[in-house]
Amino acid sequence: MISESPRSRNPAGHAGLLENVLALVSALVEFFESRFALFAQESKTAAVHLLILAGCLIFALLLCAMGYVFLITAMVVGLAHLLGISWAWIALAAAAVHFIIAMILVLIARSRMTKPVFRATLAELKKDREWLKHLDATNQSTS
Repeated sequence: MISESPRSRNPAGHAGLLENVLALVSALVEFFESRFALFAQESKTAAVHLLILAGCLIFALLLCAMGYVFLITAMVVGLAHLLGISWAWIALAAAAVHFIIAMILVLIARSRMTKPVFRATLAELKKDREWLKHLDATNQSTS
């Protein structure tokens, strides 16, 4: 038993440093390739899922818009019949009401656009710039 050589304690066998590094790099490349293939497969599935979702939402919005048009048309015809007025005048009044509501919404949106967004973030960035200026002045005075 004494004449037997002790077994190597290197779990990778008798390979040298270069072979071990190459094996590690190969294992990492294989690992990332498998993860990338999984990501690619799942991203295709997610893209199909999102396209179906977007298509359903767009189609639902289109149907809502068409329903709104039919509702307004029915109201115009019903009011014209009820009041005994030409439907053209009631349609003109409905169009005027829609344009007035649209103008009000545009004015609200315009007033909202003038307000700055991300106020807290901008304030923090301004503080950071001031701190950096102060830091530069401090570093230059100590040099």
